[in-house]
Amino acid sequence: MLRKNIGHTRRNASFNFKLVARLQGGLLMLESLFFLLCIAMSVYYGEETSLSFCLSFAVSVILGVVGLLLGRGASTMIGKREGSVIVTGTWIIFSFIGLLPYWVSGYIPSFTDAFFETMSGFTTTGATILSDIEVIPRSLLFWRSLTHWMGGLGIVVITMAILPIFGFNGSQIYTAEVTGLSKEKLHPKVSGTAKRLFMIYLVMSFSGIAALWLAGMSPFDAVNHALSTVSTGGFSTKNTSIAYWHSPAIEWIIIVLMTGSAINLSLYYFLAVGNFRRFFKDEEMRTLIAIIVSTAAIIVFTQLIFWGFPLEDIGENVRGALFTVSSLISTTGFYSVDYSGWISVAYMLLLLTFVGGSAGSTSGGVKVIRVLLVFKYCYYEFKRMVHPHAVFPVRYNGRAVKEEYITRMLAFILLYVILSLFGAMILCISGLGFEESISSMVSCLGNVGPGLGHLGPLDNYQSLPAFAKWFMSFAMLVGRLEIFTVLLIFTPNFWKR
Repeated sequence: MLRKNIGHTRRNASFNFKLVARLQGGLLMLESLFFLLCIAMSVYYGEETSLSFCLSFAVSVILGVVGLLLGRGASTMIGKREGSVIVTGTWIIFSFIGLLPYWVSGYIPSFTDAFFETMSGFTTTGATILSDIEVIPRSLLFWRSLTHWMGGLGIVVITMAILPIFGFNGSQIYTAEVTGLSKEKLHPKVSGTAKRLFMIYLVMSFSGIAALWLAGMSPFDAVNHALSTVSTGGFSTKNTSIAYWHSPAIEWIIIVLMTGSAINLSLYYFLAVGNFRRFFKDEEMRTLIAIIVSTAAIIVFTQLIFWGFPLEDIGENVRGALFTVSSLISTTGFYSVDYSGWISVAYMLLLLTFVGGSAGSTSGGVKVIRVLLVFKYCYYEFKRMVHPHAVFPVRYNGRAVKEEYITRMLAFILLYVILSLFGAMILCISGLGFEESISSMVSCLGNVGPGLGHLGPLDNYQSLPAFAKWFMSFAMLVGRLEIFTVLLIFTPNFWKR
């Protein structure tokens, strides 16, 4: 009996390749459905990209079927190793298949550039190698926005919400993909939580489409920009991004959408069910709003002091400052003004991209909750030095935070800083200038998009060496999955039984 139990334990401890293949196959079938939408759009507009999307659809379906066949009879037991491999593998495989429409159609002839553009889309980074977006067929532009939308909430989370057919406990893959220190459980089952998050995501998307359409965008532009905004991605259909429309109404709508998407999506569920206190008393959300308002005020004040703009332009400058701050801290990357010339506040803007939005939102970055708790922890450390025998627990939303969370949080921030500096050094060696290296590394790791210097909002990543593009693509993936999910795979202990 003892031998039987030991054997059973060993089988459970081994890596479940069949289950990984089965889930990857199911996820690829989902990607093929999005290719169908693009095929329909290319046919509707009479574009020559139909064949490229048909080929991409066929590859996705064939690989999906192969994965499902290889995974027949797989055990439904899934552990942390399988969860990390499934999530990381899904983003990589999706990107390799997702590049096919760009590459096969010839609009991005370089395989490296096509992969960079696709990884940038799925990770909602928004960094682009395209110098003239407006010559790209509408179906390809729609695919760019769809990659944002799929990656914003999370490919696996969307799948768990609309395809609950795998019959396993998805808590490990949910934990591997959903960002944040703790995951709000909106339902006893993980699939139930995923469904509620997906419904919130849908409501925000359709609301954004309707608002932008009413504000003056064409239906096509409204759909693309709403998908890019709620996912905090930043791909636009215009070379000059939101500045193309010169519309205060459109800019205010985008500001609201970017800020709203940088808030923990779970809070909207509490708002919908009438738990207003839980929504309005959330410390992270209030801190996020405070950072946006105070930083925009500093920018306006700095502009007034250094450039002395007429007071009658105060409304336009306030809107421009709020748009820029909301875009950067939400890691969306849209722009309505060229902020690359704001030299006096350039590194303050870079710090915003480092902080990012809320945990549980579609934003990248370190997350506001981590920065908030670090400041609290440091403050209480000073108090402990004055009162060594007193107990000062770090509290968040009225509850004491466990010491293990604080330790994990400090480790994450330290590793984030180390990766940013190490990555900047690698990019410097590859030929980039210091300003471009540090800003692009922070931008890619935080899934922001534009950087500083020659990689600012009016420029693109086309001229970078191929090595730098592959390295940045990896940084985008590591940042989107919050470092540990990806890097754990490269540790020897991860693969030990």
